Amino acid sequence: MKTLKALKRELLNNPGVQAAYEAQSAEFAIVHELIAARMRAGLTQHQLAERMGTTQSAIARLEGGKRAPSMSTVQRYAQAAGCKAVFRLEPLTA
Repeated sequence: MKTLKALKRELLNNPGVQAAYEAQSAEFAIVHELIAARMRAGLTQHQLAERMGTTQSAIARLEGGKRAPSMSTVQRYAQAAGCKAVFRLEPLTA
């Protein structure tokens, strides 16, 4: 049985899979930051949802990364987690 790490490495050897993975890297980074902020705050999805005035299932969908959240949603999430959202553009590296 393959480990998840081994399977990922194998799949990313396929150029098509690699391109699709890289195209979604920004969304993965956003989701990672959201979850990390909630965890640092010591909050469950339910607790964060209450602070945002939404449902736990909405937070689960947001953290599931199926689609990119709006900037206003990210700001509300950050505030509920005791953070502030910061946005910046960085130059592409060669």
